[in-house]
Amino acid sequence: MSDSTRAYNSPLREKKARQTRESILAALHALMGDADEPDEIGMEAIAQKAGVQRRTIFRHFATREELLCAFWPWLNARIGASPALHSVRDVVDGPREAFPRFDAHEAAMRAALHSRTGREMRMDTITGRRALFAGALEPVLSQLPPATARKVEALAHLLFSASAWEILKDYGGLTGAQAGETASWALELILSAVDPGHEKADVPSQTKEKKR
Repeated sequence: MSDSTRAYNSPLREKKARQTRESILAALHALMGDADEPDEIGMEAIAQKAGVQRRTIFRHFATREELLCAFWPWLNARIGASPALHSVRDVVDGPREAFPRFDAHEAAMRAALHSRTGREMRMDTITGRRALFAGALEPVLSQLPPATARKVEALAHLLFSASAWEILKDYGGLTGAQAGETASWALELILSAVDPGHEKADVPSQTKEKKR
């Protein structure tokens, strides 16, 4: 085989491999809607859904564990569940922007909260997540006593989380969009209470709903 043919085939093979991997992950995502235990979804079912042979999955993921561990970061990237926080406003607006997207992937989001591999994935991200929140909230936190700053940061973590989305839906009877507005409003109230210079909270979506 000539060097030019080899150079031509290699990108094609890489593209095909990426497409197959994406199909496998998307198939797992689709199957989660009917699964009681996401960690136990069978490889044969995933292969059928993806339109590939079972052995093809194992060429990309050596074990089911490896597939599941790859799935959660893939899901986060797909729905934007991993926040890019650079300012206080990013934290406040986070639930308002993210929670409606969680609704579109509800089964997978709940699986991430309650399955073993989903919990492990979240635990692996805690250190980085804390650093993001601390950096974004630094203009407010740096003005507070340490004990108060810890409380504010902890509440920000809670309100901008998939757990808050789920609880506001299940216990509050809200949609994802309503849950996002509620969590963002609560963050505004907290920051307004501890930082007089912070802009006052408003709830545009709730105001619109009342006028209807």
